[in-house]
Amino acid sequence: MGNHSHHHSYNFDERFEFAGKAKMFSIIAVVVGLAAIAFGLLSSEHVIVERTYANLLLMGYYFTCVCAAGAFFCALQFVTQSAWSAGLIRVPQAMASILPIASVILLVICGLGLTTHNLYHHWNADGLTDPNSPNYDALVAGKSAFLNVPGFLIRQVIFMGTYSIFAITFAKLSYKEDLEGGLTSYKKSFKLSAIFLVIFGFTTPIWSFDTIMSLEAHWFSTMFGWYNFAAMWVSGISVITIIVIALKKAGYLNWVNENHLHDLGKLMFGFSIFWTYVWFAQFILIWYSNIPEETVYFYKRWEPEYKPWFWLSIIINFVAPLLLLVDRDAKRKQNSMLFVAIVLLCGHWLDYYIMIMPGTVESHRGFGIIEIGTAIGFVGLFVFLVMNKISKHPLAAKNHPFLDESLNHQI
Repeated sequence: MGNHSHHHSYNFDERFEFAGKAKMFSIIAVVVGLAAIAFGLLSSEHVIVERTYANLLLMGYYFTCVCAAGAFFCALQFVTQSAWSAGLIRVPQAMASILPIASVILLVICGLGLTTHNLYHHWNADGLTDPNSPNYDALVAGKSAFLNVPGFLIRQVIFMGTYSIFAITFAKLSYKEDLEGGLTSYKKSFKLSAIFLVIFGFTTPIWSFDTIMSLEAHWFSTMFGWYNFAAMWVSGISVITIIVIALKKAGYLNWVNENHLHDLGKLMFGFSIFWTYVWFAQFILIWYSNIPEETVYFYKRWEPEYKPWFWLSIIINFVAPLLLLVDRDAKRKQNSMLFVAIVLLCGHWLDYYIMIMPGTVESHRGFGIIEIGTAIGFVGLFVFLVMNKISKHPLAAKNHPFLDESLNHQI
């Protein structure tokens, strides 16, 4: 089992206290967000209302993806029997635990996006599938067996419901292990993780086809699911990194050191490259083949108001982590890792922005209070829920079979 003498210097029952400034700022952020959303939804201008819904979808999807990435992280650690992460597993567990809340929020946004304010008007509008209608659209009609409102909502409920059940179970089993010790919880987690990863792997592409790709229902890309998965995974790793560093700066998690940070840095670095690879593959094949029904997607994104953002997204999400994390020492320093993680979260916000806006907001696209306010609100809500969850349990999974290995982890 390794060296037990390490145990004496750490207090594995320590708990994070969520109070004071952190709690106040997260609540203020939520209020700011609600104000910005109300401002947008109550506007007399149709276009501003449309923009607000698009921003709600962006942040609702982002929030849910990050929580789902937490569940994926936990499952991945079990299946690969990784020891390095045992000391910080409480962080992704807490993210996974709030997946049901994120899912309900996203479901409500999608429900509203289908009904009161039609975000999905490319496939969900009157007469699109009726051959006798002037609105008839043969392409959309051909996809209607899949793209229809009941199917869309049922899939959303099944996917997010399934992810949520697994996510909560992983956290529950880990807390149970704290109390009971033994290997029962670990073995259950291992089995459930294997099942979860298969389900998650096959359904997340479909989930992103529904939620995001169908906003532009004529266009499709078989790379889109992996592209969204890569964005979700990089964002999730970045959030885990930020929370771990924030806890360390507040004097917690003493057993997590620069070796663990280095591992998170390698994941951020590697999967930012993977995200770029998928982005590039999707883009270059469409550019090279030059088929009108495919290029229309990028043509829209090359309009003057998007083109700079389109290229900035690649610079932030690829060039920044490449240059800032390629150095070994950078991955081992709290401040440089914190900086890159925040840059990547902004970068992937921009990435989702470019995926969502051109297909949903037709004209007079602005940038301002609605975008910034909605983002601040969701960040506040995320911080409040996750930190609250983290504070409810000890910060160390003290009976985790690999905890000793994690403490002595060196790279």
